[in-house]
Amino acid sequence: MSQTNFLDEIQEINLAYLLLAQRLLDEDREAAMFRLKIDSDVADLIVSLSARQLTKLARTSQLLCRFSQMSAERLRQLTDNPRDQGLAGLHASLLLAGETFEPMPSEDTK
Repeated sequence: MSQTNFLDEIQEINLAYLLLAQRLLDEDREAAMFRLKIDSDVADLIVSLSARQLTKLARTSQLLCRFSQMSAERLRQLTDNPRDQGLAGLHASLLLAGETFEPMPSEDTK
């Protein structure tokens, strides 16, 4: 796969992520902030973005979304779950809910 294809796919993922984030925030702000692991300032900004701004933001070569599980062990706990299928989703939700929110450093702290 060429570098251009990767960039196109990253931009598509970014736009889909931003649109989903806006929809989640519009529907249930508190739950969305929890699921997206963002604070209220970021939530306000995402909701206020126009279609043009969303597109501009999505057109970066870096993914805007990231794995919230920083450790390989946590990912293994989610993927190698021996529980039956009915409890596996609940177990994954509990593990993900336990992740702490660490905001990105602001420009002021650099």
